[in-house]
Amino acid sequence: MLRMESDTFDLLDLQLLSALEVDGRAPFSRIAAVLGVSDRTIARRYRRLCAQGGLRVVVLRDAVRLGQDQWMLRLRCAPDGATVIADALARRPDTYWIGLASGGTEIACITRPRSPGDHDDLLLGKLPRTPSVVEIRALQLLHRFYGGPVGWLPKFRALSEEQIAALRPDLPEPGPARLEPEDAPLLAVLERDGRATYPELQRATGRSESAVKRRLSALIASGAVYVDIEYDSAILGYPRAAILWITTAPGALDSVGRTLAGHDEIAFASATAGPSHIVVTAVVRDTASLYAYLSGPLGHLDGVQHVEATPFLRRVKQLTYRPAR
Repeated sequence: MLRMESDTFDLLDLQLLSALEVDGRAPFSRIAAVLGVSDRTIARRYRRLCAQGGLRVVVLRDAVRLGQDQWMLRLRCAPDGATVIADALARRPDTYWIGLASGGTEIACITRPRSPGDHDDLLLGKLPRTPSVVEIRALQLLHRFYGGPVGWLPKFRALSEEQIAALRPDLPEPGPARLEPEDAPLLAVLERDGRATYPELQRATGRSESAVKRRLSALIASGAVYVDIEYDSAILGYPRAAILWITTAPGALDSVGRTLAGHDEIAFASATAGPSHIVVTAVVRDTASLYAYLSGPLGHLDGVQHVEATPFLRRVKQLTYRPAR
């Protein structure tokens, strides 16, 4: 079990973050009741986490449930061009988890193109014509072992099973995971602010408040979208992250992926098509902790044949684009 270490934030802050991962749109009154504190305390802690911890609640489309392709890109760049390219990628709505690595000469990011045209435009159009891009490797994500609607925070076990159950939203019976054209204005608001109020959503969509509530609940229940949070893991005492490119024996791919999903260090894990078979994001306290994980739990895992570690120098984008102030 992970342990939080922070001079600024405490267990209540971790519980609030964990509660928001269960239901990012839960009213402060419900979170306060579950955590045994006042509404004002939760509101105050939420504002501080936003201001000092990078907290942001957003609604995301789940490409896996929607049957959309996702790709992991590794871009080797000239040192003077990597930051500019990473920032340009961050502004695209079809990218997330962008990081500078390898001393600032490599960019890693995940893309979720919403149409074949978006994919072709990026991989066959813009990137190959960018002079600073020296090499492009595109690995298709084949199967998600961990990540997406399931975040990293449950590995701290800050909430009891009873608290989690009390926080879960009351949703209708799930229907097919499908987006309709009329969902676009609703999602445009929620992708910027996952806690946008129903009156705000009503104004943005021109639909009645009850219709907006029903549609959002249906989308979440179906798995087409989910409410997620982004935050700076450094506030919990885990400021370092690395992408691990793992090669396995063919018959061990699934068992290795499932085992990795249970490791405390792993925030994301997916099978890939390409020279490596599994890609994961590991979040750790420091370089020594990364070494301990590579030489310990990962190194001793049956079926692992080769591991390449790419520590992030700087994370440029997590879930959605946040303009620099």
